Amino acid sequence: MRAPALYTAAGSLLLTTLAAAPAGGAPAAPGTAELHGTAIAAARAGTAGVRFGACPAVEDLPDSVQCGTVSVPLDYARPDGRQIKLTVSRVRATHKDAHNSKRRVPRQGALVYNPGGPGASGMYFPLVGALPEWKGLAAAYDLVGYAPRGVGRSAPLSCTDPKQYLKAPTQTPTHPSLSYKKERIAQAKAYARGCAKRAGASLRYYTSLNNARDLDVLRAALGERKLTFVGASYGTYFGALYAALFPSHVRRMVFDAAVNPEPEQIWYRNNLDQSAAFEERWADFREWIAGHDDVYGLGDTAEEVLRSYEKAAARLAAEPAGGKVGPGELQGAFLSAGYYDDFWPHRAQALSAYLKGDPKPLIQQAGPHQEAAQEAENGNAVYTAVECNDAPWPTDWKVWDRDNTRLARVAPFETWDNVWMNLPCAYWLAPRQRALDVRTGPGELAPTLILAAERDAAAPYAGALELHRRLSGSVLVTERDAGTHGIAGGPNPCVNGYLNAYLLEGRLPVRRAACAPHPEPTPKSKPKTKGSSRKAAVAPAG
Repeated sequence: MRAPALYTAAGSLLLTTLAAAPAGGAPAAPGTAELHGTAIAAARAGTAGVRFGACPAVEDLPDSVQCGTVSVPLDYARPDGRQIKLTVSRVRATHKDAHNSKRRVPRQGALVYNPGGPGASGMYFPLVGALPEWKGLAAAYDLVGYAPRGVGRSAPLSCTDPKQYLKAPTQTPTHPSLSYKKERIAQAKAYARGCAKRAGASLRYYTSLNNARDLDVLRAALGERKLTFVGASYGTYFGALYAALFPSHVRRMVFDAAVNPEPEQIWYRNNLDQSAAFEERWADFREWIAGHDDVYGLGDTAEEVLRSYEKAAARLAAEPAGGKVGPGELQGAFLSAGYYDDFWPHRAQALSAYLKGDPKPLIQQAGPHQEAAQEAENGNAVYTAVECNDAPWPTDWKVWDRDNTRLARVAPFETWDNVWMNLPCAYWLAPRQRALDVRTGPGELAPTLILAAERDAAAPYAGALELHRRLSGSVLVTERDAGTHGIAGGPNPCVNGYLNAYLLEGRLPVRRAACAPHPEPTPKSKPKTKGSSRKAAVAPAG
């Protein structure tokens, strides 16, 4: 499941989300034809390189950022067949030492970033170099972002009319009726048909394996013999696929907010685990609000805060705020707070104001942004296509209904909305793959770094432990008792110390390390409003 356009700690980047999931099926090794095709495409890209120049106005990037494109095969089994172009962004290494202006920092190559999704663009990533937490890395590396296949201008994918995508207000029953379930099943079937109709025969090629292959072609186009990569959220999954497919091509690799790569988890079971984890994080948020009842007046226990939230949801069901914020929009806004605790003060203040008679903050934060409809629809289409293509999903509605009815009894906050997000995969019309069994043996892969927050709901901590077990020589750094989704370059100096030591010097702890949590947010009674639909932003846009 994906949150509505969020951002990671990488300075305000993106979103992510993730997960969704499948029923089992034995994993299969990728075909030799695709591996051979990747080698051909990478060699071709290495010769062509990337012609960087001014970014098109549509990218909305400052002059400091350069843009270009890289051609990759739609189908790696046919490397000389149809080609698609991926958009790429870059800011060159500054060489500036933040602590010694007389010292010139040597360049270490390109640092490629993916924010997750699937369906999120990393085109804004190079802007993080202006943030204090990233200046050291920006001095040594060209910061490179890109839009994966299907995203933005990279062979864009669409499944429905963007004008119809952001409909509001919406309902979000925690225990849906039979008639409501039938309505959502019909919508899921229609969406799956729309994806097949609009994408045609190309739909099957939007996969995590192809995202990993595209990454190797991008590496070659950048002139890098080996890849230095930071992947957040879903970016950790196809980063792990890359590590398994091309271990000798890895220089340094960071997995931030790691997804569980166990084949049986991709993607249906990961989805169930995620819904359960969001219930715990929702409780964390309510406890924080209760601890600041003197500011928000929503109750001095988590249970009282829940009653305030439910009171607002019932009122919005009867009369949507501003005609466009119903219970569904309220839930979406508070879901984003499950990803990032810096949203907590703003969401709490908006709820408090609404219950006291002022709906404006809630409308600003939870209301749909029609100007972002095309981007949102595109991101959702890519998310759905990649996850539905990646692995088998249950095709019998009874399985979904059984599993999620049980789960909703103990985790009602997100369970059913997560189902509706992913239900098109039950009726998918493109062929399904089998998830790759990600693992590397001793000495096969350079040491890698896994970063995880212990209470991350979007990527539950068990995923980091599983990835750590599967990648020989990996090191796991845990932010204890914290739940921000994506912690690289965020507010925790301990985490950033390990990140910088690894990327700048190649230094890692022996096997595991832990950091104390970053401070909880400070309550604010009148904060500057942050919308729930944020473009993958950096510093000033954050």
